[in-house]
Parts: sequence; structure tokens; C-alpha cells
Amino acid sequence: MSKPIVAIVGRPNVGKSTLFNALAGEKIAIVKDTPGVTRDRIYADVSWLNTQFALIDTGGIEPNTNDVILSHMREQAEIAIDMADVIIFMTDVKQGVVDADFSVATMLRKSGKPVILVVNKVDNFDKYSADVYEFYNLGIGDPIPISASSKLGIGDMLDRVLNEFNTTDEEEEEDDRPKIAIIGKPNVGKSSLINRITGENRVIVSDIAGTTRDAIDTDVIYNDKEYVFIDTAGLRRKNKIKEELERYSIIRAVAAIERADVVIMMIDATEGVTEQDAKIAGIAHDRGKGMIIAVNKWDAIEKDTHTANKFTENIRVILSFVPYASVIYISAKSGQRINKLFDLLDTVIMNHQLRVATGVLNEILTEAVAMQQPPTDKGKRLKLFYITQVSVKPPTFVIFVNDKKLMHFSYERYIENKIREAFGFAGTPIKIFIRERKGQD
Repeated sequence: MSKPIVAIVGRPNVGKSTLFNALAGEKIAIVKDTPGVTRDRIYADVSWLNTQFALIDTGGIEPNTNDVILSHMREQAEIAIDMADVIIFMTDVKQGVVDADFSVATMLRKSGKPVILVVNKVDNFDKYSADVYEFYNLGIGDPIPISASSKLGIGDMLDRVLNEFNTTDEEEEEDDRPKIAIIGKPNVGKSSLINRITGENRVIVSDIAGTTRDAIDTDVIYNDKEYVFIDTAGLRRKNKIKEELERYSIIRAVAAIERADVVIMMIDATEGVTEQDAKIAGIAHDRGKGMIIAVNKWDAIEKDTHTANKFTENIRVILSFVPYASVIYISAKSGQRINKLFDLLDTVIMNHQLRVATGVLNEILTEAVAMQQPPTDKGKRLKLFYITQVSVKPPTFVIFVNDKKLMHFSYERYIENKIREAFGFAGTPIKIFIRERKGQD
């Protein structure tokens, strides 16, 4: 089951980024007193009472503004609301209820999503408790007083959030069909690929980036196998500002990737690999998803015998953190290599859930250690006792050692490479955890 998504929304300067940083455990969002500082929507993985969820920090909502930046931030927040399972609506006890709060409350009611009303900056409950009652006027429910900066009341707020997860989880049915998210920058051809696969114009296709509003699930049967394709969207509106387009695409990617087993990372052959491609691929990598890099619009490129090799080399340099991802050159418009894309997809799906017997794994480990001795530090040598696979999607291994401080990154990478040499695991990341076995040196 995918992790739920929680969005923090509210007017500018009510403390959304401060709360985000308190929950994320590090200062990811920039916090300043100037409204509009958090222009990018930023996300983090959060855990509370053994329940994990993805948290999204949004720019402030100014419902009625002609300011270009604030209006773009409002659109970003609206997209976050669309994609969220639960919304934390943040207000400011020191400013009281203002007209913009009522406008935001109306927007949230129309969304139909569960909303947790939070009143921030309540540094002293005795002093501000009477002022909190004013926020009942918003008609959103019981306000929860907190102080994001002092981390007061946050536990009560998270308990309420988890209660909303429980009600939504019960409604979900288990679906064991492989889920494939098509990710990439706006206008790279994601919707065209879906339409080519399904043989119909299921998703609106336009030359204007961002014409697909919502993430759309498409059931696909190909060679008698069932798949669910998740098409990530671009923009709610036809906004042509490139910088804003890049920001909008991140939340789409996060929401789709959380639900997917494997991602098809689409790159525009006419533009080459960009920093934005690296950001989106990084999200999938961090979440342990299988990955295929599909270079689209390949039919629009003038080619010689070295073109594909040069393009692949460039991909490997910019996306060096996903060396396991297979690269394929396609044209969603003409259907070029779509059949090979499905062959590759089946391989990655299989590898992503591959489980290796413990005995075989330890034979590989023993051989690897014999071929290259583990590192030493101050006369003490690293000893590797045992390896076992603990989970799949992605394949995850635990290695027991005498002292994990001696396990250098390069030697861990060496062990990973030996595992890949033996079992392939093409298209999927591998996670390795190092644990100490006490009492043995």
C-alpha cells in the first residue's frame, strides 16, 4: 500500500515551513518572515507511531491577489490539495481569523478532503486558549492549538492525522497488478505514450505543457498481462513560465511514484537530459522504485552511428545515481520500440520483487570476500559474517559484521556489484543495511 500524502496549506507567513521542518527533522524549507519565501513545494518522509506518510510544504495561499508569484503559489497549493489524502490547514492565533482564512476554508471544503484545522503560534496555552475558540467560525471543525517553533501540541495534531488515514485505508482494496508511473517533465510525451499503449485518446494531448490536470490511472492488458499505468500530469492551467512548470511537476511525480512499483522516466530527446530530469529521477530512486529511462521523440533526432551511445553516456553522467536503470529509445507518437519497452518492463517488475535464497547469497559473499579482502582500520579488520534478504520492492539485504564503522562505502558498493553480477537485478535499486553482531570479533 502506498504512503498517504499530507499537505500543509494556509495563508503566507502562518508558520507552515516551521511546522514542516519540525516534522521532517531538519531545515529543508526556508523560513523567513516575508510572505512568499517558500515558493517551491517541498516534500519529506515523516513517521509517527510507526506510520509513514509523505509530507508536502506549500507556498502560502492568497485567494485574491494579482501578484504573479503569489498567484502561482496559489496554483501550486491547489495541486497539492488535489493530490493529498489529508490536509493540515494552518492559521495564526496572533493574527486571528482574517478574510483570507475564510476563503481558504471554502476552498478546502470544496475539495472534499479530510482537513485538520491547526492554530499555530500558541506558545502559551493559558494565554491564548480563549483566542483559539475564534477559529471555530471557519466551520472546518475543532481547532488544534500548536506551536510549531516550540513543538507544542504536535503530537495531538499527528494523532488526528493518523485517524484520517485509518478511515481512508479501510476503503482501499488490495490490487496486486504491477503499477507503473510515467514520470518526467511537462510536455515530454507521457500522455502520448499512454494513448499509444491503449490505442485511444484516453488522455488529452496538446503541445502546451501541462494540459493534463490530474494523475490518471489506466488499466492496460498487453500480451495477456495486466498493468496499471499512472500518468502524471503537468499543470492545472496553461502556464508558459518554465520555472513554474518545473515546480508544478514535482508534486505530480511524488504522488504517482509513491503508488508505483516501477517508473518509466521519460526524457525529451530534443532537449537532452536536464537538471529537472535528475530531480524527478532522484525521487524515484530515494523511494526504491524500479526504473526505466525512456528517451522519447527519438524519431525527431538526426542520427549517425554514434548518436545513441553519446546520448546514453550523457544520461549516465547526469543520472549517475541510477546506474541500474535501463535506457531505451522510443517514439510514443509513432509507436517505435513500444513492444521492447514492455519486454523491459516485465524484466524490471520481476527483478524488483526477486528474492534470493540465503544460502546462495552467502556463497556469493564468501567468494567476494576471498577475491577482495575487507578493509582494516588501526589494525582491526572488517569481518562479514552473514547476509540475508529481508524484503523485496526493492530487494533489501542485511549484512552482519563485527564493526559497521569498518564498512567503507566503497566496499559496500563492491558487495552490491557482486550481487548484481550474480543475479542481475537490472532496473531495480538494491538496499543494503549493515548490522553489528555483538560478541564476535
